Amino acid sequence: MVLILLAACGSKENQRENSGEQADTVQTSLSQETVSFSPQQLKSVGIETGNPTLENISGTLTLQGAIDVPPQNTISLSFPLGGYLKSTAMLPGTPVKKGQVLAVMEDMQFIQLQQDYLTAKTDLALAETEFTRQRELNSSKASSDKVFQLAKAEMERQRILMNALAEKLQVIGINPTHLHASNISKSVAVLSPINGFISKVNVTVGKYTAPTDVLFELIDPSDIHLALQVFEQDLGRISIGSKVIAHTNNDSDKKFEAEVILINKTLDENRMAQIHCHFKKYDPSLVPGMFMNGEVSVNNIQALTVPEAAVVRWENKYYVFLANENGSFKMKEVKPGVLSHGKQQIEGKDLDANTKLVVKNAYALLMKIKNTEEEG
Repeated sequence: MVLILLAACGSKENQRENSGEQADTVQTSLSQETVSFSPQQLKSVGIETGNPTLENISGTLTLQGAIDVPPQNTISLSFPLGGYLKSTAMLPGTPVKKGQVLAVMEDMQFIQLQQDYLTAKTDLALAETEFTRQRELNSSKASSDKVFQLAKAEMERQRILMNALAEKLQVIGINPTHLHASNISKSVAVLSPINGFISKVNVTVGKYTAPTDVLFELIDPSDIHLALQVFEQDLGRISIGSKVIAHTNNDSDKKFEAEVILINKTLDENRMAQIHCHFKKYDPSLVPGMFMNGEVSVNNIQALTVPEAAVVRWENKYYVFLANENGSFKMKEVKPGVLSHGKQQIEGKDLDANTKLVVKNAYALLMKIKNTEEEG
């Protein structure tokens, strides 16, 4: 009997320990989204609860996006003929001017092309002289028409050959009008076709490059755009010409003025569309791919709003705190909308004007959750 009693007691202790572990697990998982304050703590930190209000607002729609460059302002630079890269001083980010030397290529075929052009130029001069002589002889019937026609055909053939070679020289950056027997060169300069900056350098000195290889990628920043993501329900509130005030995540005090120039009506898998904004004034600190926030001016709309202090941002997402009857508060993700005169539009599942949530000092709740996780 004693052994049976001891076994029974041990079983109960194990049940208590297991139940305690389960309770701890539940409490730990809840602590990631819920937080509790005593009445005294609520009063001391100034937390207040209330309900969202449904009202007409006119203000700004807060959107996220990045700096984009239109295709016509992005250039992939190749060299028409294969050759070895003799030298370059370019690095990603280097500003360049149109016509500036980016690199120097060299190859034996460059010499051959110049030689062929000068030879064709000499042969053309000889053919023109022969044509003139045969024309005079033919006019006095001292030579036959056939000989005259052959001289004319030879002159035209040499002219076609010389002009074709001249075009080839211009493609690789050699001016044929300045080419003479004394200045034939094995090197050819690769010139920048635009004013802008180098975004990528894909070659190294001494490397042989084929005509299909991209040597440099350049960007003309004079027409960079701000591409912002818009939720489906907000798309109708934005129009061409809407004013935009943009800023980076690192420096929210520095503002950039822009204007909506294009609205994409195609939605992606997240039910979002893209709008393109043009900056009124280019700033060198704006580089392609940089994340930015944009505040777009919108017209009067009816929306569910809360005080701005009721919405917190954490890890690039927005939340409010729902007030439970037991004195605890639970985080709920929302989508922010128009911000106007201290009122923030919010959208979220099961949110309406009867939802009770924290309307003041919500960041105190967020700080407690973060501190609890760090201590854990």
